[in-house]
Amino acid sequence: MSNDEIFAAAYREHYWAVSRYVARRLVGRADEVEEVVAEVFTVAWRRRADLPATPLPWLYGVARNCLANAVRGYGRRRRLLDRLGNDEAAHGRHIVDSPDAEAPGGWVHEALARLSPADQEVLRLAAWEELGAEEIAMALGCGRRAAVMRLHRARQRLKTQIDRLRPSTAVDALPSRGFGHG
Repeated sequence: MSNDEIFAAAYREHYWAVSRYVARRLVGRADEVEEVVAEVFTVAWRRRADLPATPLPWLYGVARNCLANAVRGYGRRRRLLDRLGNDEAAHGRHIVDSPDAEAPGGWVHEALARLSPADQEVLRLAAWEELGAEEIAMALGCGRRAAVMRLHRARQRLKTQIDRLRPSTAVDALPSRGFGHG
């Protein structure tokens, strides 16, 4: 198969997985998802000769870099809007949830949000993308042992945060696949 055919197969097979990966990391910014996904596959097209036999973890690694660029760009735009005094609240788009509006499993997301971005990412790769250690290593650009250790430590830190938020019920409700040790 030619590099073009390999790229086309990877695009067809993994477009939606990459889209979901990006969308889960750009919550509330759906307008940017397609832009980032397009950038991921633009990079993949340019580097189609480098596509590995199992391209999804590699594409996740590319997506991580594209997301980092998007987040930096979003921050720059936010700071510019703040300096200009043209924020969303001034236009009546500021929405406040009611005090009793807690999303199901919201405490898990709160515990996850308390972790470092690196811990969040390795846990998401394991739980959301359902990657194994070898694939996580490829997505993170590190060795297998380092990926296993990062995942183990991130799980421990997540458990600590969950215990702080829900000392009596959190551990029982923790999913065994992805976030737990199962």
